[in-house]
Amino acid sequence: MTEKQPYTVISEHDGYEVRLYPAHILAQVDADGSFFEAGNQGFRPLIRYISASNISMTAPVIQAPGESKKYTVSFVMPAGATSVPAPRDTTVRTTDVPEQRVAARRFSGGSNEEKYQQNADALLAALNRDCVAPLGAVYFARYDPPWKPGFLKRNEALVVVR
Repeated sequence: MTEKQPYTVISEHDGYEVRLYPAHILAQVDADGSFFEAGNQGFRPLIRYISASNISMTAPVIQAPGESKKYTVSFVMPAGATSVPAPRDTTVRTTDVPEQRVAARRFSGGSNEEKYQQNADALLAALNRDCVAPLGAVYFARYDPPWKPGFLKRNEALVVVR
C-alpha cells in the first residue's frame, strides 16, 4: 500500500471539502511542456531522488502551474518526516510546507488536461459562490499509477484557502 498524505476534513460543501494538511516536506522539480508532458518529465528525477535516498513513494503526486509553459511536479515525503537527504540532482529541491487549509474537489479519470481544467474551474466557481477566497493558483493531485484504468483513478483539484 502506498502511504497517502494525511489530512483532516474541516468542512464539506457542495462541490468541495475544506481540509487541514499538517506541515510536510515536498521534493520538487520544474518541468516544461504541456500538462501531460511536464507530469512525465517531472516524475523521472523525483523517482530517482527517492529511490537513491531510500524514501518510500507516497501519494499524491502534485502538479502545479508555473511560469509560462512550466509546471512544478512534487512528491510528498512520508508523514512525520522532519528532514530528508539533500538531492544530488540540481534540478530537484526540497521545500518545507507549513500547515495549511486547502479546498479540494475530487474527480476520476486519466491525465486529461481538459478534465483537470474543468474541475479547477468548478472548484473556483464553488468557492466564489461560498465567498471563500483562494490563496494562489489551483494545483492538481494524482493518487494512482498510470496503468490503473482512468475511471478508477483518484484525482483532485486543490487550492489553498484562508
